[in-house]
Amino acid sequence: MKKTILVTGGTGFIGSHTTVELQNAGYNVVIIDNLSNSKADVVDGIEKITGIRPAFEQVDCCDLEALEGVFNKYPEITGIIHFAASKAVGESVQKPLKYYENNLLSLINLLKLMPKHDVKGIIFSSSCTVYGQPDPENLPVTEQAPIKKAESPYGNTKQINEEIIQDFVHSGANISAIILRYFNPIGSHPSGIIGEMPNGVPANLIPYLTQTAIGIRPCLKVFGDDYDTPDGSCIRDYIYVLDLAKAHVAAMARIVEGKNTDPVEIYNVGTGNGVSVLELIHTFEKCTGVKLNYEIAPRREGDIEKVWGNVDKANKVLGWKAVHTLEEALSSAWNWQQKLRERGVM
Repeated sequence: MKKTILVTGGTGFIGSHTTVELQNAGYNVVIIDNLSNSKADVVDGIEKITGIRPAFEQVDCCDLEALEGVFNKYPEITGIIHFAASKAVGESVQKPLKYYENNLLSLINLLKLMPKHDVKGIIFSSSCTVYGQPDPENLPVTEQAPIKKAESPYGNTKQINEEIIQDFVHSGANISAIILRYFNPIGSHPSGIIGEMPNGVPANLIPYLTQTAIGIRPCLKVFGDDYDTPDGSCIRDYIYVLDLAKAHVAAMARIVEGKNTDPVEIYNVGTGNGVSVLELIHTFEKCTGVKLNYEIAPRREGDIEKVWGNVDKANKVLGWKAVHTLEEALSSAWNWQQKLRERGVM
């Protein structure tokens, strides 16, 4: 019998791509999303790609009563992938209480309901921000690297949520958890049917970059060119969203098949390669033939200078590996932006 997975934040960027991969792998999916940073018609796109329409409930995870209503309606839910969260570093510095309330309460509510509704496993969407700025000897960063004081409230919510999960499991709760520490997801589905489209002005680099390339935004700001990196711009590990989505499928299989050896397992999910912001811009220009209007701006509070991942553990234990190139990811993002223009969306 097909397993049913609850995907919170499932109409968002990563959630929608992961839903596609879950359905392709034979899972039933129930999406919940409050649509604060996405649109309901993403469900149509998922159906167009897979031929299967996931169940969708417009629910806020911070609303415990409404959330429990979902578990009552779909008693067959056996696992959760928890994406729903506010996620902009810059905004979190300006609105810390929004981030603490939304990101902590949503997880706490899910954990409260899991034992009650006999849901055995949760995959938590964490972030490489938990490492803060790793010391040079810890790059590429492994899962054993020290957790540093967070550079932003957003990063701090990820650290605290990891601690909440570990404390809850340690208390004797009969659940398993896999924590995936993402690096920087980019790109869009190759079909051009779903992609990254936040409401309003994008907080993430790639949608801002593609919107600049197509003329919606006048100029892309590169925050800082005086960091201790080869070209002075920040270095990140950019992973194609389809590779990231497949990591969730591998992690969920590990939980539902009972293969996890620890009740809480932690994996880095990235490519293992560091790429600077300026390198990324030049690669985009090269693989699309589009010249980008960008300028250097002052450093942004909360940004980490350089971080990229050691992903050996995920490769070996989950049997997963990022296989797509940076060029493929950037080309898919540009294709998505062009499709939006063709459809008159933006």
